[in-house]
Formats: sequence, structure tokens, C-alpha cells
Amino acid sequence: MGYSDVYQSWKADPEAFWMAAADSIDWVRKPTRALNPDKAPLYSWFDDGLVNACWNAVDRHVEAGRGAQVALIHDSPVTGTLHKITYAELRNRVATLAGALRDKGVEKGDRVIIYMPMVPEAIVAMLACARLGAIHSVVFGGFAANELAVRIDDCKPKAIIAASCGIEPGRVVQYKPLLDGAIDQAKHKPEFCVIFQREQQVVPLEDGRDVDWHSFQYGAAPADCVPVEGSHPAYILYTSGTTGAPKGVVRATGGHLVALNWTMKNVYDVEPGEVFWAASDVGWVVGHSYICYGPLIHGNTTIVFEGKPVGTPDPGTFWRVIADHKVKSFFTAPTAIRAVKKEDPKGELVGNYDLSSLKALFLAGERADPDTIEWAQRILNVPVIDHWWQTETGFAIAANPMGVEKLPVKIGSPSVAMPGYDVQILDEAGHPMKPGELGAIAIKLPLPPGTLPNLWNAEDRFLKSYLTTFPGYYETGDAGMVDEDGYLYIMARTDDVINVAGHRLSTGAMEEVLAAHPDVAECAVIGVADDLKGQAPLGLLILSKGVNRPHEEICGECVTLVREKIGPVAAFKRAVVVDRLPKTRSGKILRATMVKIADNQDFKLPATIDDPAILDEIRAALQSIGYAKG
Repeated sequence: MGYSDVYQSWKADPEAFWMAAADSIDWVRKPTRALNPDKAPLYSWFDDGLVNACWNAVDRHVEAGRGAQVALIHDSPVTGTLHKITYAELRNRVATLAGALRDKGVEKGDRVIIYMPMVPEAIVAMLACARLGAIHSVVFGGFAANELAVRIDDCKPKAIIAASCGIEPGRVVQYKPLLDGAIDQAKHKPEFCVIFQREQQVVPLEDGRDVDWHSFQYGAAPADCVPVEGSHPAYILYTSGTTGAPKGVVRATGGHLVALNWTMKNVYDVEPGEVFWAASDVGWVVGHSYICYGPLIHGNTTIVFEGKPVGTPDPGTFWRVIADHKVKSFFTAPTAIRAVKKEDPKGELVGNYDLSSLKALFLAGERADPDTIEWAQRILNVPVIDHWWQTETGFAIAANPMGVEKLPVKIGSPSVAMPGYDVQILDEAGHPMKPGELGAIAIKLPLPPGTLPNLWNAEDRFLKSYLTTFPGYYETGDAGMVDEDGYLYIMARTDDVINVAGHRLSTGAMEEVLAAHPDVAECAVIGVADDLKGQAPLGLLILSKGVNRPHEEICGECVTLVREKIGPVAAFKRAVVVDRLPKTRSGKILRATMVKIADNQDFKLPATIDDPAILDEIRAALQSIGYAKG
């Protein structure tokens, strides 16, 4: 069956499609139906089934005789260490930690916050929670105390599992003072904290509250898997909300298992036993779906990478990991590939490694500009697949389904809608747009299994944030269009569509043009206030390593390029060269914050910002061309 057959089979009978997909999961009690529409628009999936996520990710592979297969490779260039853990070893570690947590009173439905770096213990902690039916909430290690406190008060964890520190190139990030500060600030106090002491930073423990990871587990009897309903929350993952308070995205267990397992073969084209690597962090949705759960449920070997695309030790580190561990499918963010490209523009380091195992590179997390895709295609000589999804959906909305049919790649498009997603382009009144017209991207309800059924303790906010603008649809918050072949184009976040003298223009389309300039390594376009036109586009450019031409010359060429490719209607007249762009830790450019700086408006420092100092650099650059006049 090709893609259109598979998609049509879902569309013709969604119930049968998802029930068949559910057959690949081990159920304690099989569900009698896939979808429960009784509380629409709040839908649930597989809710009368009983299942355990940890059993499906770990124990069942051991029971099937594959306990000796490596489940998890911890490759840590920042500490110079490498560990391989088999499925049998992983089961023992997870069952023991779960037993120790159970002995301290953690049970089904309790919340546990996990605040850890990229170490195997983070995955063990997630799976131990799943084993007990406890709901984990992973918070990115090193997140500010205030942000951690907000999450503690929202999900009210019985326990927090943390590490003593994280390790960045050239520095140790102390977690314990941040954890202590967060607990001091929070109204809710966890009953206990489990601290994994790393040798790079051993921290004092607080008597009566903190327990050491190893001694805490000593002598604990291993815990069995606790069956939970298909609709039972597996985890809460906080995503920054536009109003400041984070939104707790809930993931229901049954649909999460079914959908992720389906994607491993159909989207990423890996068979059980093969090595899959998502270079992300356990604090992000990619880490949940494709470092922890997806690969393990499917019986793959997954890689936990503690390093950076450049600087650990050089821009060849990705290629080294792929060669060392025979990675078949590699998934990362475009920003990571751009960082590598900036440092090694000709891709010379690829020649040092045997990448014959690699069959595809997958990109997601932000728009993949054509220049980056073409560069990666050229140096890796494998398909480079852009695909599009969100924290809320947990897996791809649109992708090129490599395990079903390798569709032609159209650069600039994440290809086509995956089964489960009826993607529509709507105008402001909710009417469908014609192919080629820019509009809001919405998904007809119900969303597929594995997507968010709700927000944690915030149903009104869930309805308002996602289901109110277009009744009967989930609002993605992205703008784009569909072409005649059904390929989707994500042009911008809805708030990144700028209105220049009545013309709705995509900043993303302009960024594509700028990124194609040979001297530009990375760029962002923002819409700044303009007395005459309402908004005007402004380009911020980072130059490739080794470029030493006058900046005015490059900016002038960029203005000409946009004029040629998009036309005078874009009114693109200003660009400025900067050293760095402000980003979240997951690599998303903070465009809205830059707009506020340019327009001299107050803004709240984004919790997820990687380096706040960059905002001062941006302010200075904007002031040099007449904006941000404080």
C-alpha cells in the first residue's frame, strides 16, 4: 500500500484503522473501541482498555527473548563517557527505582517532577513512573527556579527526581540550588526529593527531604507494572503559554503507545533492533516521544546524547555518533544543522566518518529553510525529510512517510498529512481556502490518538486556546497553505504573518530568500511597527564563518534579493548583521520578543531563553539602525 491508500484507509474508517494499529501494543485488557466521542469536543481514545507504558517499552522485549539487545546508548562527549544498557538491564534498573518510589508511597495518579540532564537515569526515572502509573512531568534541567516553582504549584508532585548538576561545554550547571530555590518559592512542597549525584558536582542533601539515588534504592524489591486505563495520563509536559503561565499538555497512555509505535516504522522507517537517534533533550516533546518512548516501545536502540552539535569537541560530533553507533534514522532540529553548517560550511568533517548506516535525516522543531536542507542533502547524500508537529500533538501532523512510501521531497514543505490528521487551511471566518492561498492551519476534530486530550487542570484554557477560534477544529497557531498535490507549507506562526499595508505576508518566505544568500548562515525576519504601512519587515542576519565583506554591502544584496524573489509588495528595505539570535533552549528563534524590543514595548523575559545576554546585543543592533530607542 502506498501513502494515499493508507491515508484513505484511515479516512474511510478511522475506528478500524486505529484498532488495527492498537494490535501492535500489549494490552492487559484490550479496548473494545478506539474513540470515545461522548464528551466532544473533549475526545478520548482506548479508554476502556488497560495497559502499561513501561511494560510495552521494556518488559515485553525481554519476555520476547531480546533482553540482550542494547536498549539505550548514553554517548556523552561533555564527560568523555559511553554506556550501553541492554533491555534486561534497563528493566532491572527501572523496576528497582519504581520499587523504591512505591515504598515511599508513590502510586498510580501521583505526579513526579523529573529535573535532569541527558543521562540514562532521566529515562529510567520516566519509565519507573510509567511502571507505577504515576504521572511524570519532566522539566528541562537547569530551568530557572521561578519556572520550576510554577510547575511544582501547577502539578503538585509527591516527589521530585533531580540530578546534582548538568554539564555544558566548559561549565557545570548546578541544579541543586535551583531546585532548593524552587521548592522555597513554591506553595506546594514535595514529600521527598531523589538526588542523582554526578561526580562532577556532589551536593549536600537536605535532611528529612532529600535521598540519594543509589542508597534510596538499596534493598528495594522490584515493582511490577501497574495497569492503567487507556485514557490515564502518562505525563504532563509544560509548554510556554503566550500569557506567561505555562500550559500543562497532557498525554494519555493508550493513544500515546499506539501512535508512537505506528510512526517508528511508517514515518521513520526503522525496524525493531535498528538504531534510532533523536538529538534533542528529555525536557522537550521530542525527547519524550523519540528518545524515550517511541524507540523503546518499538524495540529500537535509542541514543541519549549529552553534547552539542558544535564544540563537543567540533562540528563533526553528529557524524561521529552516527558512525560509532550505526544510526539508521537521525532526527534533529534545523537550528542544529545550521550551527554545524556555520562552523563547517563545506561539510568537510563528514569525510572523516563512515556514514553508510544512515538512511535519512529528519528535521523538525522550526521551519527548515531550503538552504539548510540542500546543504545537508549534498554533504550526507541521503533524503533530508522536514516534518511538522507540535508539543501538543506528540507526533507528526505532516511528514514524508518513509516506511510507507518515499514521496518526492518538495523543499520548503513537510510533505503531507499523516493518518489521523484532516488538515485544512481556513480564512479568519473559518472558511476553507483554495490551494496556494495563505491561511490559518487547523485540524478537523477529533485529533488522533496520542495528541493532547486536555491541559492539566485547565479545561477552559484548553478549549479557549485550541478549540474556540474555529469550532469543530483544533487551531494549530500556524499559518500556511496546501498546494495542488496536497503538500502542506508552514509559512509562519499565525502571529508571524505580518500585515504590510493590507498585504498579509509570511516572514518565513522572506527568511527563505535571505538564507539563500551565500554569506548568510542564519537569519530571522520580524515585523516592526511602521507609521505608514502598519508593519514593515526587518531582517537580522548572522554571517557564515570567514565572511569579512562590508556589512552594508551584504545587507544591500539581501534587500535586493527579497525584492526580486517576493516583489516590492514585501516592502523589505532594512537588514542588520548580528552575531547571534535569541533562541529558546530547543532552538526556536524568539521573534516576538525581538519585535517588542524593536517597538520599545515591555516584555517578559521568556523562561525558555538560552542566553538572555543576546537580547542586549539585539537591542544595540536595532538601535544602530534607528529602532529600540529607549
